[in-house]
Amino acid sequence: MSYPTLTPKSKTSAIVLPATGTVETSSGVCDTASACNTAHYPVGAYTGSAQFLSGAAAQVAYTYKKLGGDILDIELTTGNVYAAYEEAVLEYSYLVNLHQSKNVLSDYLGASTGSFNHQGKIAETGHALSGSDLSLRYPRMKITYEKRVSDFMATRAGLAGDTTIYSASVSTATSKSDYDLQEIVAAAAEETDSEFYNKVSNKKITVKKVYFKTPFAMWRFFGYYGGINAVGNLSSYGMYADDSTFELIPAWHNKLQAMQFEDNIWTRVSHYSFELKNNRLRIFPTPSTISPSKIWFEFTVDEDPWDEPADSKTGTMGVNNLSTIPFENVPYENINSIGKQWIRRFALAVSKEVLGQVRSKFANIPVPGDSIILNGQALISEGREEQDKLREELKSILDELTYSKLLEKDASTLDAANSIQTKMPLPIVVG
Repeated sequence: MSYPTLTPKSKTSAIVLPATGTVETSSGVCDTASACNTAHYPVGAYTGSAQFLSGAAAQVAYTYKKLGGDILDIELTTGNVYAAYEEAVLEYSYLVNLHQSKNVLSDYLGASTGSFNHQGKIAETGHALSGSDLSLRYPRMKITYEKRVSDFMATRAGLAGDTTIYSASVSTATSKSDYDLQEIVAAAAEETDSEFYNKVSNKKITVKKVYFKTPFAMWRFFGYYGGINAVGNLSSYGMYADDSTFELIPAWHNKLQAMQFEDNIWTRVSHYSFELKNNRLRIFPTPSTISPSKIWFEFTVDEDPWDEPADSKTGTMGVNNLSTIPFENVPYENINSIGKQWIRRFALAVSKEVLGQVRSKFANIPVPGDSIILNGQALISEGREEQDKLREELKSILDELTYSKLLEKDASTLDAANSIQTKMPLPIVVG
């Protein structure tokens, strides 16, 4: 049997990956950056970087050699390789930013955030930030969540905190013992000159303190000499007076004693007592014409946890979780040789998967007397497996380098150094 002589017009594939790539800038093949984006870089996050474009062009030669392009045609375009390289850089940036988020989220909570475009860049119309490329900065420790918890506990203890404490008064009336403080505050909040104007509405208030006169206890507490010599040691004076002893007492000791004095005077000196139930105040005995004209009280307004007070910035409008940390894509120029080699390998794995997808469309190619079976499925499997391995490799390395892990390593190193020092003989100093 004789076979016909085939004379094809072309003996090469219509699409074959060349041995080298081309740096495509606005003055080169692409007329504009947007054209480069549309033609070869689907996302276009790095088209403004000349270093990135050079790296993408070099990836073509790397892919060509690794896939044996000088032996067998590779059915890819340079645009496929450029897109794979962009995907690799974005994947590297994603994993690094994810790692850094684990390090700094506790310190970034409540900080300024921004609005981001589809490329992951902070939009110009977004919230004002103190700087750019925050993912590259080494932040100061702020322990913001711990501070938020402690502020709440301080507010509950009546010490400080981030909750505004308001003061108001109620005018007493003869023969009237009961006063609805919630109703009084709500009515006062409608007046524009009130310090808590438009703050209450239907929100519940929490009364913190009720009083009609501030006791003057300090002069008694610190003594005749104003705290000179013996400073507030009233619990252990014994037989000595202020002018015959010299002691230095911690400030917290003075503070506790001052609180005891205040409580003592409020309890024993006051002619009035009160009962507070559901923000309803009952005064005993019933006020008369000689009673104080006003009863003062301090209170807080129960607000929603996400409300931002108008008189202070507490960070409720800032970073609240991983998705709002103002991290842009890691700049290509700031990725070192370790990262760039990972990017090359990942881009090669992506190119291998794409090549497998192309070859899978024609699993068998008939030729005279036989057929050629392409390795599309094998390439897809290998490409995806290599991508997964590279991701796990980078994740495991980054997890070992979190700030907490570095502290553990430093502690281990110091312990080992101390152990060595204990086994060294000490020098004998002869005077």
